[in-house]
Amino acid sequence: MVARTGAVSHHEQQVGSCCSHHFVSYWDPAKDLPCVTTTLHHLQTSGWYWGSISAGEAREVLLTKSEGTFLVRDSSHPRYMLTLSVKTRCGPTSVRIQYSEGTFWLDSISSSVPKLQSFPSVLSLIQHYRSPSGTEQDPHPEDKPDPDGGVPLRLTNPLHKPGVCPSLQHLARLVIHRHSNCSQKLPLPKPLLHYLQEYPFYI
Repeated sequence: MVARTGAVSHHEQQVGSCCSHHFVSYWDPAKDLPCVTTTLHHLQTSGWYWGSISAGEAREVLLTKSEGTFLVRDSSHPRYMLTLSVKTRCGPTSVRIQYSEGTFWLDSISSSVPKLQSFPSVLSLIQHYRSPSGTEQDPHPEDKPDPDGGVPLRLTNPLHKPGVCPSLQHLARLVIHRHSNCSQKLPLPKPLLHYLQEYPFYI
Protein backbone atom coordinates (compact mmCIF):
# COMPACT_ATOMS: atom_id res chain seq x y z
CA MET A 1 0.00 0.00 0.00
CA VAL A 2 1.39 3.38 -0.94
CA ALA A 3 0.58 6.12 1.51
CA ARG A 4 1.33 9.81 1.78
CA THR A 5 1.78 11.09 5.29
CA GLY A 6 1.71 14.70 4.18
CA ALA A 7 5.30 15.75 4.71
CA VAL A 8 7.14 12.60 5.72
CA SER A 9 10.26 13.85 7.42
CA HIS A 10 12.67 13.26 10.26
CA HIS A 11 10.03 14.07 12.86
CA GLU A 12 12.22 12.71 15.64
CA GLN A 13 14.59 15.62 15.20
CA GLN A 14 11.85 18.16 15.90
CA VAL A 15 11.34 19.26 19.48
CA GLY A 16 7.76 20.44 19.17
CA SER A 17 4.79 18.78 17.52
CA CYS A 18 3.44 20.26 14.30
CA CYS A 19 0.44 17.98 14.02
CA SER A 20 -3.13 19.07 14.64
CA HIS A 21 -4.08 16.13 16.87
CA HIS A 22 -4.74 16.80 20.52
CA PHE A 23 -3.32 14.56 23.20
CA VAL A 24 -5.59 13.03 25.81
CA SER A 25 -4.93 14.51 29.22
CA TYR A 26 -5.55 11.31 31.16
CA TRP A 27 -4.44 7.69 31.23
CA ASP A 28 -7.09 4.99 31.39
CA PRO A 29 -5.37 1.79 32.64
CA ALA A 30 -8.41 -0.36 31.87
CA LYS A 31 -8.19 0.49 28.17
CA ASP A 32 -4.65 1.67 27.50
CA LEU A 33 -2.54 -0.82 29.46
CA PRO A 34 -3.89 -4.00 27.77
CA CYS A 35 -3.68 -2.36 24.33
CA VAL A 36 -0.11 -1.10 24.77
CA THR A 37 1.06 -4.34 26.43
CA THR A 38 -0.36 -6.49 23.63
CA THR A 39 1.10 -4.24 20.94
CA LEU A 40 4.58 -4.33 22.49
CA HIS A 41 4.37 -8.12 22.84
CA HIS A 42 3.46 -8.44 19.16
CA LEU A 43 6.29 -6.08 18.18
CA GLN A 44 8.84 -8.04 20.18
CA THR A 45 7.61 -11.25 18.56
CA SER A 46 7.86 -9.75 15.06
CA GLY A 47 11.67 -9.48 15.07
CA TRP A 48 11.67 -6.04 13.38
CA TYR A 49 11.14 -3.99 16.52
CA TRP A 50 14.49 -2.35 17.26
CA GLY A 51 13.74 -0.83 20.67
CA SER A 52 15.51 2.33 21.78
CA ILE A 53 17.77 3.10 18.81
CA SER A 54 17.98 6.75 17.75
CA ALA A 55 16.76 8.36 14.51
CA GLY A 56 20.39 8.60 13.35
CA GLU A 57 21.04 4.91 14.02
CA ALA A 58 17.85 3.95 12.18
CA ARG A 59 18.89 6.11 9.24
CA GLU A 60 22.31 4.46 9.14
CA VAL A 61 20.98 0.89 9.05
CA LEU A 62 18.37 1.77 6.39
CA LEU A 63 20.68 3.84 4.18
CA THR A 64 21.91 0.92 2.06
CA LYS A 65 18.61 -0.99 2.02
CA SER A 66 16.06 -1.07 -0.79
CA GLU A 67 13.09 1.28 -0.91
CA GLY A 68 10.28 0.10 1.33
CA THR A 69 12.50 -1.53 3.96
CA PHE A 70 11.21 -0.56 7.40
CA LEU A 71 11.51 -1.08 11.14
CA VAL A 72 9.69 0.10 14.25
CA ARG A 73 11.56 1.62 17.19
CA ASP A 74 10.94 3.58 20.36
CA SER A 75 10.26 7.26 19.75
CA SER A 76 12.88 9.79 20.81
CA HIS A 77 10.09 12.27 21.56
CA PRO A 78 8.74 12.03 25.14
CA ARG A 79 5.12 12.48 24.00
CA TYR A 80 5.18 9.48 21.66
CA MET A 81 5.79 5.78 22.22
CA LEU A 82 6.81 4.46 18.81
CA THR A 83 8.20 5.55 15.46
CA LEU A 84 8.20 3.95 12.02
CA SER A 85 11.53 4.30 10.19
CA VAL A 86 11.52 3.48 6.48
CA LYS A 87 13.67 3.83 3.38
CA THR A 88 11.73 6.01 0.92
CA ARG A 89 12.69 7.05 -2.59
CA CYS A 90 14.21 10.17 -1.03
CA GLY A 91 16.21 8.22 1.54
CA PRO A 92 15.59 6.98 5.11
CA THR A 93 12.99 8.87 7.12
CA SER A 94 11.01 8.47 10.33
CA VAL A 95 7.32 8.98 11.04
CA ARG A 96 5.87 9.05 14.53
CA ILE A 97 3.09 6.65 15.41
CA GLN A 98 0.31 8.42 17.29
CA TYR A 99 -1.70 6.70 20.02
CA SER A 100 -4.91 7.69 21.74
CA GLU A 101 -7.69 5.74 23.47
CA GLY A 102 -6.81 2.32 22.09
CA THR A 103 -5.97 3.29 18.50
CA PHE A 104 -2.78 3.99 16.53
CA TRP A 105 -2.21 6.08 13.39
CA LEU A 106 0.67 7.63 11.47
CA ASP A 107 1.51 11.24 12.25
CA SER A 108 0.70 13.74 9.51
CA ILE A 109 1.59 17.43 9.38
CA SER A 110 -0.37 17.90 6.18
CA SER A 111 -3.19 20.43 6.27
CA SER A 112 -5.08 18.44 3.64
CA VAL A 113 -4.73 15.14 5.54
CA PRO A 114 -5.26 16.11 9.20
CA LYS A 115 -5.62 12.50 10.35
CA LEU A 116 -4.83 9.21 8.64
CA GLN A 117 -6.77 6.02 9.23
CA SER A 118 -6.45 4.57 12.73
CA PHE A 119 -5.94 0.95 13.82
CA PRO A 120 -6.28 -1.13 17.02
CA SER A 121 -2.58 -2.09 16.97
CA VAL A 122 0.72 -1.07 15.37
CA LEU A 123 0.94 -4.42 13.59
CA SER A 124 -2.44 -3.95 11.91
CA LEU A 125 -1.34 -0.42 10.93
CA ILE A 126 1.86 -1.71 9.32
CA GLN A 127 0.03 -4.58 7.66
CA HIS A 128 -2.46 -2.12 6.15
CA TYR A 129 0.23 0.05 4.56
CA ARG A 130 2.47 -2.81 3.51
CA SER A 131 2.58 -3.81 -0.15
CA PRO A 132 4.05 -7.05 -1.48
CA SER A 133 7.69 -6.65 -2.53
CA GLY A 134 8.06 -5.49 -6.10
CA THR A 135 4.42 -4.50 -6.58
CA GLU A 136 2.60 -1.20 -6.76
CA GLN A 137 -0.89 -0.62 -5.47
CA ASP A 138 -3.20 2.34 -5.73
CA PRO A 139 -3.23 4.57 -2.65
CA HIS A 140 -6.32 4.81 -0.49
CA PRO A 141 -8.40 7.95 -1.10
CA GLU A 142 -7.22 9.51 2.16
CA ASP A 143 -3.61 8.95 1.13
CA LYS A 144 -3.64 10.61 -2.31
CA PRO A 145 -0.94 13.14 -3.21
CA ASP A 146 -1.51 16.50 -1.59
CA PRO A 147 -0.33 20.05 -2.32
CA ASP A 148 2.09 19.94 0.62
CA GLY A 149 4.37 17.66 -1.40
CA GLY A 150 4.43 14.59 0.84
CA VAL A 151 6.77 11.68 0.17
CA PRO A 152 5.09 8.39 -0.82
CA LEU A 153 5.39 5.93 2.06
CA ARG A 154 5.78 2.43 0.65
CA LEU A 155 6.34 -0.46 3.07
CA THR A 156 7.60 -3.73 1.63
CA ASN A 157 10.26 -5.54 3.65
CA PRO A 158 10.61 -5.52 7.46
CA LEU A 159 14.21 -5.25 8.62
CA HIS A 160 14.90 -7.75 11.37
CA LYS A 161 17.10 -6.71 14.25
CA PRO A 162 20.57 -8.33 14.20
CA GLY A 163 20.67 -11.42 16.37
CA VAL A 164 16.89 -11.84 16.27
CA CYS A 165 16.10 -14.91 14.20
CA PRO A 166 12.42 -15.92 13.92
CA SER A 167 11.76 -19.54 14.84
CA LEU A 168 10.54 -22.02 12.24
CA GLN A 169 7.24 -22.13 14.13
CA HIS A 170 6.83 -18.38 13.80
CA LEU A 171 7.73 -18.43 10.09
CA ALA A 172 5.17 -21.20 9.54
CA ARG A 173 2.59 -19.11 11.41
CA LEU A 174 3.24 -16.16 9.08
CA VAL A 175 2.73 -18.37 6.03
CA ILE A 176 -0.56 -19.70 7.42
CA HIS A 177 -1.86 -16.20 8.11
CA ARG A 178 -0.71 -15.07 4.67
CA HIS A 179 -2.82 -17.74 2.98
CA SER A 180 -5.82 -17.94 5.29
CA ASN A 181 -8.36 -15.30 6.30
CA CYS A 182 -9.85 -17.51 9.03
CA SER A 183 -6.91 -19.37 10.53
CA GLN A 184 -8.82 -19.88 13.80
CA LYS A 185 -11.22 -22.19 11.92
CA LEU A 186 -8.55 -24.47 10.50
CA PRO A 187 -8.77 -28.18 11.46
CA LEU A 188 -5.81 -28.00 13.85
CA PRO A 189 -5.32 -29.02 17.49
CA LYS A 190 -6.30 -26.35 20.03
CA PRO A 191 -2.70 -25.63 21.11
CA LEU A 192 -1.78 -24.82 17.51
CA LEU A 193 -4.87 -22.67 17.04
CA HIS A 194 -3.95 -20.80 20.22
CA TYR A 195 -0.41 -20.31 18.90
CA LEU A 196 -1.80 -18.83 15.68
CA GLN A 197 -4.07 -16.45 17.60
CA GLU A 198 -1.16 -15.20 19.75
CA TYR A 199 0.20 -13.42 16.64
CA PRO A 200 -2.63 -12.90 14.12
CA PHE A 201 -0.50 -11.12 11.46
CA TYR A 202 1.44 -12.13 8.37
CA ILE A 203 4.49 -9.85 8.71
